[in-house]
Amino acid sequence: MTDNFAQDIAQMHDHYGFPKVDPSIVKKFLEMRRDFIQEELTELDVAIKNNVPEDIVDALIDIAYVAFGTLDLLNINVNEAWDLVFQANMQKQPGVNMKRRNRHGFPDLIKPEGWSAPDHRNNLGGLK
Repeated sequence: MTDNFAQDIAQMHDHYGFPKVDPSIVKKFLEMRRDFIQEELTELDVAIKNNVPEDIVDALIDIAYVAFGTLDLLNINVNEAWDLVFQANMQKQPGVNMKRRNRHGFPDLIKPEGWSAPDHRNNLGGLK
């Protein structure tokens, strides 16, 4: 285990011999991983409903693990993608996003005029 979650995920994939995704099966792979994330979201829903904090933490980590693991198996540089999204998010401003349900008034971030989305064109790995 390191202080770099992306490196830890790559190490686990190497340890178990997970291959990078063959371009001919990318769509099927993504559908399978989407279903995997949905399974974890269902576990999160149950944990919230039953108010089981340990299961809430586990489900949230599993969702992140599957998402970042999917990027790794697609040969996408997870740290580079993270940095681009982080930089774009840091350009947002506190406010209310009217497109998102937020009935409790939690802090939210909105895209200011002129905001630019992260550009992942040079880091698409097996999605090209």
